[in-house]
Amino acid sequence: MASYVVMEPPEGDLEQAVLIRDGFAFLAFIMPFLWFLWHRMWLEALAALAAALVIGALGTLEGWSVTATVASLCLSFFLALEARNLRVAMFERRGWREWGVVDAAGRNEAETRFMAGLLSDKAEARNEPSPPALSERPAPARGPGRASEPALGLFTYPGAR
Repeated sequence: MASYVVMEPPEGDLEQAVLIRDGFAFLAFIMPFLWFLWHRMWLEALAALAAALVIGALGTLEGWSVTATVASLCLSFFLALEARNLRVAMFERRGWREWGVVDAAGRNEAETRFMAGLLSDKAEARNEPSPPALSERPAPARGPGRASEPALGLFTYPGAR
């Protein structure tokens, strides 16, 4: 089963919510710059391109080709692991709110579970009784002298002196 992060748009319209699968993004491993551009993550795409250019320049130096290859693989692996989290952060920067996490076997099941949870939340809100009015609540029990004595010697009650 996979986990899907549900992102709620700033308008609060959950019909437009976005489900982002948590986990390794294989396409971000193969071509991180294009993956970021595809998902409209402009800052992340520029950072990935800049890092790739620096690593490429390092690879042109004498004796650094193996180091540049290893660094490029490490960068791609890191970006593939963190690509989905960076996408969640991008939505949060744009004012979206994290609604929650849905565990499901696939995207269709995740959408179904999300909508089922959404409908049950609305049903509970309609059937939930309103809290009793303030005057209906019983007064707290008070013992003799409790209001004027400090609690455990740490502080006093206002107006006790």
